Amino acid sequence: MTDHPTRTTGHLTRVNPEALHKTPGYHHITVVEAGRTAHLAGQCPLDAAGDLAGPGDVLAQTDQVVANTLVALAAVDAGPEQVVRTVIYVVTDETEVLGAVWQRLVGSPLGPAFSTASTLLGVTRLGFTGQLVELDVTAALPDGPGLSAASSG
Repeated sequence: MTDHPTRTTGHLTRVNPEALHKTPGYHHITVVEAGRTAHLAGQCPLDAAGDLAGPGDVLAQTDQVVANTLVALAAVDAGPEQVVRTVIYVVTDETEVLGAVWQRLVGSPLGPAFSTASTLLGVTRLGFTGQLVELDVTAALPDGPGLSAASSG
């Protein structure tokens, strides 16, 4: 297990109190000093055409969720380092599958997002038929004028 007692980056402070259990890389608490936040809708494993990526393949679906989340964060001029909370939903009751999804996420370009407050859940069902993974993300946005030109209404 990794021990990261306290880490401050910009306006974010991540804390692991000594009295709580050690974590495998995430922090128990993330404090945002001030600023704007973005609350992403649950990021699903749907491609740009709205088709389910990797039917039956939890890791392929995880990769699509990562790609979608990076696009959504970029649309508000943020990156993985600005993420302050994640909730990962996986359709499984198997520890090995949950662990594989976690490892895929932390090893991805979105990986820094999972050093913050994070919850990993095994669930019975998600919204789309065949969907195996969903990611809920909250980010603390950098100070700035607003949304990226890549975003649209």
